[in-house]
Amino acid sequence: MPLRLPAPLLAVLGGLASVLAFAPFGLSPLMPACLALLAWLWRDAAPRRAAWLGFCWGWGAFFAGVGWLIVALHRYGGMPAPLAALSIALLAAYMALWPTLAGWLFARLRSRHWLADAALFAACWTTGEWLRGWVFTGFPWLAVGYSQTPPSPLAGFAPVLGVYGVGFLASLLAALAVFAWRERGKLAAAWVLVLGAGLALSLVSWTAPLGSPVSVALVQTNVPQEMKWDAERFNKVLNANLASLRDARGRIIVLPETALPTLLDNVPPNYLELMTLMLRQRGGEGVVGVFTRDGDGHIYNSAVTLGSDRAQQYSKRHLVPFGEFSPPMFGWFYQLAHIPMSDQSRGRSATPLAIAGQKLALNICYEDVFGEELIASLPEATLMLNISNLAWYGDFHAQPQHLQIARMRALETGRPMLRSTNTGMTAVVRPDGSVQAVLPAFTRGVLNAEVRGYQGLTPYARWGNWAILFVIACSLAVSLWRRRA
Repeated sequence: MPLRLPAPLLAVLGGLASVLAFAPFGLSPLMPACLALLAWLWRDAAPRRAAWLGFCWGWGAFFAGVGWLIVALHRYGGMPAPLAALSIALLAAYMALWPTLAGWLFARLRSRHWLADAALFAACWTTGEWLRGWVFTGFPWLAVGYSQTPPSPLAGFAPVLGVYGVGFLASLLAALAVFAWRERGKLAAAWVLVLGAGLALSLVSWTAPLGSPVSVALVQTNVPQEMKWDAERFNKVLNANLASLRDARGRIIVLPETALPTLLDNVPPNYLELMTLMLRQRGGEGVVGVFTRDGDGHIYNSAVTLGSDRAQQYSKRHLVPFGEFSPPMFGWFYQLAHIPMSDQSRGRSATPLAIAGQKLALNICYEDVFGEELIASLPEATLMLNISNLAWYGDFHAQPQHLQIARMRALETGRPMLRSTNTGMTAVVRPDGSVQAVLPAFTRGVLNAEVRGYQGLTPYARWGNWAILFVIACSLAVSLWRRRA
């Protein structure tokens, strides 16, 4: 007798399996398969039932997908392991509310026409992801489109429709496999059309190289998290930076987020002078992660330039809830998790840094998850630069997931994305989303490479998310019209 699993359990298992579509596993075809399972579960479900199944699928996906948070909460935040696991489960439950909404909306607007329902499924799913990306400051990690970086044919749509557009098409293909199953010829034609268009778009160069190549040196300091905030070992952190600089050879030399884990005011002046001297001896200009404070006492997670004629600064504009600022009514969280420098202020300017003849659009750690915010620096910026410290999350899959996000940003902007990180993954990503070079994680080293700045705008850089939102609105309108007809 065949084993028949309850539908909610099937949904949870489908969500869990979907994580394998993302880095480091990279099984991108698995994502449409997992979404097809959800579409199959929704096909005849009433709104409340579809909402519950959407919640189950989402909870499985997010609990497994961001499980690396337990390292930050338990190992470094001091939260008891059971409470840390419960916190992640609650976060996954919140994130699963968006698939819940998608399921309810789909069941309410379903029209029983194979193409309209497939487009409706994709529209409802993507609406949930888009809302998750900005409501309560947003947490768009694990958006479906990230699983479709090259070599997925759908990556060709990223410079046109962005990550949400890629996710829309992945969910459309999944839904077609369910709702057009009896229309085999039309199903095959739709798949060939979408995948073929993606392959064709991947051959288009939306932006063009500008000027001569420039040498870059991206430093990976590999300072353990427990050492970074230990006052007694502060000098060891400073010496590790200097040791890394000795191996750096480039016109642009970058040290990662919080390479100086203190306020810039507290860094010994002779140390900054020594760093500047070392940079100039190598013919380079530097970007260094450090905390800064303004005249009113506000603290910022920043990057400053050293070795250049004019001091420049970028301060992080999109902060991490519960890590860099406390949402209202959540002060109790910080009584359980001891996170240093957790009361920060938002930066304001997205102006690129002028360094070594390039315009660097800087983003710090989590900021590169917000593609529509990064395009604010275009078309002025010639290179994108991310500095990060993911030592908080240990050797789980946060690092490869973050590199995959950077690959999507390179595709959307048509610019190389440079990454300098503390423990990994330090890398150079080409404008086509491919990885030019990467350092092994959890090693100290310098990634020396040559890159070229780029000029021009991709369609996504011009339109942002408005194009895919228009597609979503049309899909919902057609379903509503058919429902009322």
